[in-house]
Formats: sequence, structure tokens, C-alpha cells
Amino acid sequence: MTAPRFVAACLQMRSGRDPARNRDAAVAGIREAAERGAHYVQTPEMTSLLERDRPSLFQKIREPEHDSTLGALRDVARERGIVVHVGSLAVKNGDKVANRAFVIDREGAVAASYDKLHLYDVDLPNGESYRESATYTGGARAVVADLPWGRLGVAICYDVRFPALYRALAEAGAEILSAPAAFTRQTGEAHWHVLQRARAIETGSFMVSAAQGGRHEDGRETYGHSLIVDPWGRILAEADGNAPGVILAEIDMALVADARARIPALRHARPVVVEAAKP
Repeated sequence: MTAPRFVAACLQMRSGRDPARNRDAAVAGIREAAERGAHYVQTPEMTSLLERDRPSLFQKIREPEHDSTLGALRDVARERGIVVHVGSLAVKNGDKVANRAFVIDREGAVAASYDKLHLYDVDLPNGESYRESATYTGGARAVVADLPWGRLGVAICYDVRFPALYRALAEAGAEILSAPAAFTRQTGEAHWHVLQRARAIETGSFMVSAAQGGRHEDGRETYGHSLIVDPWGRILAEADGNAPGVILAEIDMALVADARARIPALRHARPVVVEAAKP
């Protein structure tokens, strides 16, 4: 039987402080991707809102069932008969916020959701400081979702620095992996491409990662360069710097089996026991 092929798209955005404006930009971008032949469209982390001010963030977000962006993206998935992977939305989760991804099927139903496991608490050399754990709750589970063409491993941004997560997703059958992101410009310039390609190569999987890009209204600057990488580590499509837009690439699922046959690292893994050296 011939392995399936489909067209994947990443929507690169520059989300700001107005959820309605961001929602409308996402809908327009998804429609453009569908018109250009996409069967699967991924949006970036924090599609509907990039807001570092905590009180303002809480004022603007809703529970998932009342989130207008999620509702609009479900509608456009149904309208166009495509899979929409919402990289993440900020949604209310008790007295904190969940950084939550949603996979929406071709009928507009939410097929899977995932809360970002690894929270970004860092101090960068240029003086930027992030404390996601002060606002967000970390997830407690990894998630795979069955698409019409193969299995998707769902992850978000900082997760890409944790290869054990991606190996676990691949061992659970994922052939397409993801890291939709709002990567800072500084860390993106240093690490974005190599991390995306490494996760693809290590697991023999496609990596599809939509990104935020440019200077945002809340003052942060993100790297952009949305990427689609094949299982051999080749870049199939890349966004033009940090400019908003759509990239597309044909995904040939036969390349997963080919890469895993050539380098069967998933099958060759052995338990590792670390011992302190003894004199």
C-alpha cells in the first residue's frame, strides 16, 4: 500500500494584545493556507494573545468552551475540511493559566488537547527574564493524536529542548512531531534550527513548527523562521525571517519508514544506568 501524502502548512504570526484581531488574522491565514492546498494547518504558540502583563492577561482570556478564537478555528476547520492544529492558546485554568494546544479535526471537533509540560523560567544574558511558572500551570501528560495520514506528537515551544519527550512521543507511534513556538529572538538565533532538525533526526520523524515572529505589542521580540523538516533533517520549508505569512510543504509519510530503516535508533535504544566511578 502506498504511504499517504498530504500538504502541511505553518502560519507564522505576530500576535499582539487584542485577541479579536489575532483571531481574525489566524482565520485569514488558515483560509489562505487551505486555498493554497493545505490539508493540515498549524498556528504558533499563543495564537490569540501575547501579553506579559498578568492582570491584563487574566482579563482577556476565557475558559476553552468560551474562547472565541477556539470557536472560530473550529468553524474554519469544518468550513474548509482541514485539520487545524492550534499551537496554543492561553486559557483559564483555575487561578492560573494553561498554555494549551488543540488539534481540531476536519469536522471541527477538538480531537486532542495538550498543556505545555515544560515552563520557561529563564534569565537571558541580554537582561530578558521569563517566569512562566508564575502564571501558567504545567501539563502532566504527553499527547499523541491520530491524523488521517499518521500520528502527531503534540508539544509546545520550550518542550523542544527535552529530547526524552520527543523520543517518548515517537515510541508511542508519532511520525509527525511539533514545537509551535514564541521563541525569543536571542535563543532562536542560537538554537532554533538545530533543535528542530535534531528532534527530527533523532526520531526519524517530520517536525512541523509554526512560530511567532517580530516585535510584539507587549515588548518582546520573537524569532520567527517557522519550519517544516523531514525525517532526514532536511528543511522542506522555512518562513521568511520574522514576517507573518504561510509556508507549505508536501509530506510524504514513506520518508518516516525510510529514515527509521536507515538509522533504527528507536529500536536500538537500551536502558541506561549511571553509576558513579569508584577509585
